[in-house]
Amino acid sequence: MYSLINVVSLWAIPVLISFVLTYGWYKRVQVYDTFIEGAKGGLVTTIKILPHLVAMMVAITLFRESGALEMMLQVLHPLLRLFHIPSEIVPLALLRPLSGTGSLAIATDLIAQFGPDSMIGRLASTMQGSTDTTFYVLTVYFGAVGIKNGLYALKVGLWSDLIGVVASLVVVGYIFA
Repeated sequence: MYSLINVVSLWAIPVLISFVLTYGWYKRVQVYDTFIEGAKGGLVTTIKILPHLVAMMVAITLFRESGALEMMLQVLHPLLRLFHIPSEIVPLALLRPLSGTGSLAIATDLIAQFGPDSMIGRLASTMQGSTDTTFYVLTVYFGAVGIKNGLYALKVGLWSDLIGVVASLVVVGYIFA
C-alpha cells in the first residue's frame, strides 16, 4: 500500500509538467518554442562555464596527485593532535571548498573505512552537509555571468566553510564523544 509520501513523489513531476503546459496554453504561450529558446540559452551557458570548470578540475587534480595534500597534512599533524582533530578528516575539510565530487569521494571513503556510526563517519557526514563548494561556485557561476571581483564573496564563503568545519567538530564531538 502506498503512503502519502509515495503518492506525492510519484505524481509530483507529471502534475507539475501538466500544470506548466496547461498554464502556457491558457496564457497563449508557445510552450515548445519557449522550451527550445531556454535549451539554447542553457547550451550557451554550458559553453561559457566549460573553461572555468576544466581549469578548476585540473587544479584540484594537481593538488591531490602532486602530494601537496599529504605534505600539508604532515605539517599540520602536531597542531591537529593538540586540538584533538582527527587527521583523517582534514582532506575533506580542505577539499570541500574546492570540489563537491572530490569531497564526496573522500567522505564516502571515510564512511566505508570507519563506518557511518563512527566518530569519523559522523564528522564526514556533518562536514559534507555543513560546508559548500565555495571555489567551484565562484569559478563556475561568477565566470558564467562575468563577475570579475568576487573577493567579498570569496571571503564570506571561506569563513562560512571554516565555521561549518569548526561547528561540525564541536557539535559531533559534544553529542557523540
